[in-house]
Amino acid sequence: MQAIRHCGVCLAGGRLQSRTSFLQPATNMAAHRSVACVGFLRNAARVLGGSRSTRQRVPRLPMIVRKNWISLSVGGGLCSVPFSQQVENLSHEALIRRASSLVTDSTNTYLSQTTLALVESLTQYSKALHTLIALQKRYMNSMGALTPAEEDSIWQVIIGQRVEVGDRLDECKRFEANWMNAINLCELAAEAAYNSGVEHASNTTRLNLQGAQSQVEQVRKLSLDAERKLSETKVKEIQRMAALADAMERMTEDIPEAYFRED
Repeated sequence: MQAIRHCGVCLAGGRLQSRTSFLQPATNMAAHRSVACVGFLRNAARVLGGSRSTRQRVPRLPMIVRKNWISLSVGGGLCSVPFSQQVENLSHEALIRRASSLVTDSTNTYLSQTTLALVESLTQYSKALHTLIALQKRYMNSMGALTPAEEDSIWQVIIGQRVEVGDRLDECKRFEANWMNAINLCELAAEAAYNSGVEHASNTTRLNLQGAQSQVEQVRKLSLDAERKLSETKVKEIQRMAALADAMERMTEDIPEAYFRED
């Protein structure tokens, strides 16, 4: 009731101002209207925030007013007051698009980590191969001029390096299996994102796939080249050993039989 009386005061004030508008400036009229409307809002809030019985008697605002905007006349202008924010879109299509984006982000991270691990393992494998090639070349060049102790020592080093090469190769195979899983997951995620309407995420994932495959291919060429050089070194080593064995056999044939006879 108090709010209604104040509303009547607002209306009466508006009529009085209209009658005496020729005596007051326009700015004073706007100020009076502002004060009256603010007073109405304060009294309405006081009524709505009263006791429980009073709140029960006050009818609830219509749904269309509570969920949208209410325009109030303040100072001769309109002021829009938001009563609630816009409800987030929770449709099935929107949720699927959001899930597709999360999947592409996860698969891109998995692809990045597996690519880094595979590239590092292939690099270490290539280094181990080149070290083995250097050791075998050194042995091949020193073949026939080494003492038994020196030959045994260098062979121990070569055997240890061959074990390391095998361990590096096993590591490459293990990381390559993870990398292939990441490739397959990224392809599925890119296709799912495209079908869901998230074309940006799909295109980004496909670009990441191309970059990872190109990077691994470059490092793999280096390891294949090292394997080829190791095979060539082994062939030369076998040929050198065969040549030395043939030379030793010829030297044995040239020695007179009298040197082998016992006195």
